[in-house]
Amino acid sequence: MKITLHASASSLSNADWASLDHHNDPFTSGAFLRIAEKVGAADTALGWQAQHLALYDETAPGNEKLLGLLPLYLRTHSFGDFSHDWHWAAAWQNAGLAYYPKLVTGVPFTPSPGPRLLVRQGVARAPVVQALIEAAIDIARTQQVSSWQCLFVEDADHEALAAAGLLIRRGVQFHWINKNYANFDGFLAGFTADKRKKLKRERRAVRESGLRLGVLHGDEIDAALWRVIHRQYRDTFARYGNHPAFPLEFFIQASAALGRQLLVFIAYQDERPVASAICYRDATTLYGRHWGTEVDVPGLHFELCYYQGIDYCIQHGLQRFEPGAQGEHKLARGFEPVPTWSGYWIADPGMRRAVADFIARETLSMEDYAAETASHLPFKN
Repeated sequence: MKITLHASASSLSNADWASLDHHNDPFTSGAFLRIAEKVGAADTALGWQAQHLALYDETAPGNEKLLGLLPLYLRTHSFGDFSHDWHWAAAWQNAGLAYYPKLVTGVPFTPSPGPRLLVRQGVARAPVVQALIEAAIDIARTQQVSSWQCLFVEDADHEALAAAGLLIRRGVQFHWINKNYANFDGFLAGFTADKRKKLKRERRAVRESGLRLGVLHGDEIDAALWRVIHRQYRDTFARYGNHPAFPLEFFIQASAALGRQLLVFIAYQDERPVASAICYRDATTLYGRHWGTEVDVPGLHFELCYYQGIDYCIQHGLQRFEPGAQGEHKLARGFEPVPTWSGYWIADPGMRRAVADFIARETLSMEDYAAETASHLPFKN
């Protein structure tokens, strides 16, 4: 086997990307990562230096075959990777060490659990996964970084990371689970009466506002409409003093490349788009990402970002709706606490012990938090 570091997602061919089994996940697709890097959403200016780790089979000289890929970035800060390591840099500094740079396996500005250890279709998975993990640790040692963080991995892969000695950190997100609902009313039928009335009241307020709601997929959105949607997205970030990482050109190119894997729920006022919620999907899951509005309508955020997505999942047979990180207000709308998993390899033995102790205590808190939030779900049972 041969290891190669690629300085961009574009340096791998379309055929190589297509050969990998990433379960049709939109975020670890070659299209998403190539465009994000190309338009500046994930480049060195924002602290994302790509060095994607590729594993090749060299048994056929001159005809190398890609066996596996680990999306990998050298990071000089933590903005946009959602690693939740806000205080770690200070701890390293207090120990006389440097926390940055660090290596991160994840999707820029996208805290969505999904495949991180990508293996060629039709190839035995376990040995390739093990080789990718060992190669990442070797690179972390060679580059003398503080850590390698493999963030928001699939449930199946956190065990492989743990077996390789990584510290496994548990988080909590709130996801909607499709329990074979026939329609939205069938979903609401499981609510307690008072919770059901409150949700219906929220939806009724949007209907009575006179807004018309609709959904368009990427292959149905032209550049002019993307300019409106992007302005709404950008203004939401500006309102809270945050940086909108994805430029307009990203969405224009991504909608062409991803087609119906990219979709936007839109509210119209007199045929003018005044609010939008940008989502992605694969064969089983809807992913909510960004929202923006030009009007102040009670309940509109919940309608576009949650209820329209739930309705879409029911109609299209999707099993899960992951609407983004955090947000306990999602509980009252039927989103349930689910665990997320990330793996951390720490170079310095002393800091590894400190992080291991922190994660052990944090895990107990996360388990208690998940149980506590689950007790506030709106369902009858």
